[in-house]
Amino acid sequence: MAYTYLTEEGLQKLRAELEQLTSVERPAASRAIAEARDKGDLSENAEYDAAKEAQGLLEMKISNLQSMLANAKIIDDSKISTSKVQLLNRVKLKNVATKATMEYTLVTESEADFKAGKLSISTPIAKALLGHKLGDVVEIKVPAGTMKLEVLSISV
Repeated sequence: MAYTYLTEEGLQKLRAELEQLTSVERPAASRAIAEARDKGDLSENAEYDAAKEAQGLLEMKISNLQSMLANAKIIDDSKISTSKVQLLNRVKLKNVATKATMEYTLVTESEADFKAGKLSISTPIAKALLGHKLGDVVEIKVPAGTMKLEVLSISV
């Protein structure tokens, strides 16, 4: 069984999304199908076909969320170390070439939000940073070439 590792915040977010899908979007999809069905012959009713397809995609998304929640393991951030970069660490970095600094929190894929500074653990940057310590300069291959980032701080 594959676990879905989440923070408490991530778990609450998934629960809220599931609630929205099941209590708001599922009934709306059913209404759309009923309205399309009321328009007559189903064999040539593109609106009905589209509504049924949308309902299928919605049900698949609901099923995936239910599965993720059923297999969720909460990560206890009180046990996260800051001796080296790992999941749930907030990492301040400096681009050696441009001197620009940036800060990211390394999170699971389901919690990634680049605009909020939450970088998925599966990205090339996060993968390269894992296990490195304060002061390390990490070479990371990115689509634009290779960049060197210095680890300025590691926190929770």
